[in-house]
Amino acid sequence: MAERKNYLYGPVPSRRLGRSLGVDIVPFKVCSLDCVYCQLGRTLKKTVERGDYVPIESVLAELKQALAERIEVDYISIAGSGEPTLHARLGELIDGMKQVTDIPIAIITNGTLLYRPDVRTDCAKADVVMPSLDAADEETFRRINCPCQGINVEKVISGLCAFREEFAGQIWLEVFLVEGINTGRDQIARIREAIEQIRPDKVQLNTAVRPTADSSVRRLDAETLHRIAALLGPRCEVVADPSPHHQALTEKEPQSTAETTAATTSTTQTLLSMLKRRPCSLNDIRASLGLSRNEALKHISDLQSRGLIQSEKRGASTYYKASP
Repeated sequence: MAERKNYLYGPVPSRRLGRSLGVDIVPFKVCSLDCVYCQLGRTLKKTVERGDYVPIESVLAELKQALAERIEVDYISIAGSGEPTLHARLGELIDGMKQVTDIPIAIITNGTLLYRPDVRTDCAKADVVMPSLDAADEETFRRINCPCQGINVEKVISGLCAFREEFAGQIWLEVFLVEGINTGRDQIARIREAIEQIRPDKVQLNTAVRPTADSSVRRLDAETLHRIAALLGPRCEVVADPSPHHQALTEKEPQSTAETTAATTSTTQTLLSMLKRRPCSLNDIRASLGLSRNEALKHISDLQSRGLIQSEKRGASTYYKASP
């Protein structure tokens, strides 16, 4: 498998998208929010200014290379390590993707910039848009999402409503629940009111399965998640529990020592690229890279010995992520 380290990562097993090929178009932790639950840590540059952060021509070249390898994915997801709608050429990128593949394109966004007509126009080119709304009152919004100056919850909700009016595709609204902050009766009632205004096709409840920016953030148990899902209406589903039913990629067996060495190096680099974008469990890694347990542990051990990745316990699971 050829290396894809710069802008593409995966495919990764996604609880929401099946097997997803990630596309990263904004530098690490450049975002309009600084959410307490972010799996990548604290935001390094908080901004609402759009810019030409990475060359989309290079992104498309990497995508063509990946497609030439006949990878099997359910979605191409524009997400990664920053807020993707901050890229000023997002719409051009999606146009370019659609010229080379029929694989559906999803945008995973915090939704904060959808009040802007240019952002709505760009996002409307995708097949699925997956924005977030973790609170519908200003105090809770600020406690959980720590927004950039100029962003408030009313602007976020109005942007989501405007996008619904213009977008004929699927909107899957994620609500990330943080125990003790946005799980009270009043907060849930306000979120439901906002959902009724926005009219998403799905509402997907999540909680802190992976490590979080604020280590005090606690995950909700399954019973509480399903109880809140029922309160938020019939379109709401719980996506917080990772599914064990991801098919693994099948890689060709190398035929020589040189090929074995090259394949090992490529796999290790691909794993590191993935862990820079999201913490993964051993099962996530095995499913993404088509590895046996022992093979996956070998690559993990190699990266740990070089200080390139670290591990963190979350509940009963261990997650691996790139070192700062």
